[in-house]
Amino acid sequence: MIERRRGQGIQTWRLGAGIALAMAAATAGAQAQTSPPATGGPLRAAGAAAVTFYGSPTSPISGGVAIPAGAAFVWTSGTVPPVAKADAPAGDIARFGDTKAQAAGVLKAIETQLAGQGLGMADVVYLRAYLVADPAKGAIDTDGWNAAYREVFGTTANPTKPARSTVGVSALVNPLWLIEIEAFAVYPSSKP
Repeated sequence: MIERRRGQGIQTWRLGAGIALAMAAATAGAQAQTSPPATGGPLRAAGAAAVTFYGSPTSPISGGVAIPAGAAFVWTSGTVPPVAKADAPAGDIARFGDTKAQAAGVLKAIETQLAGQGLGMADVVYLRAYLVADPAKGAIDTDGWNAAYREVFGTTANPTKPARSTVGVSALVNPLWLIEIEAFAVYPSSKP
């Protein structure tokens, strides 16, 4: 069974058990941070009652996430940086900022999108970020991306450490954008 709700450019899906298990294996997701099983064996997603993060407890990123069967989730489209400095010339990178500033702006936009669906950044289980080289640095600024990420995830206010992929690409649609991010969030079991 798949249910689909649409609202504000976001789709919410409720999955049947088989699809949820396949998605948990193929993607990642979570609400409560836990350690991997002591035996080193696989997590039992079919019997899990809550989202389970696993991986190294010292890493700022989870190794993966097991999502319980039947969980509803939201997957955002790629979200791009907002204009940070409207008075900057149209072709100036300062219009959007460096990688850290752009990433912080994108994460704030994702937070706003999720709030419209009754979720928060603590409900994010997976992020995929696409980065291009910062012309000022001559390389992809993973330090800037990681700094913005660490201001939102793995903090005292939000201890969630989602699974994550960072992909280097040659270009994004706007040549001044340095990052685009997709987010996957799961409703806690007490929400629809």
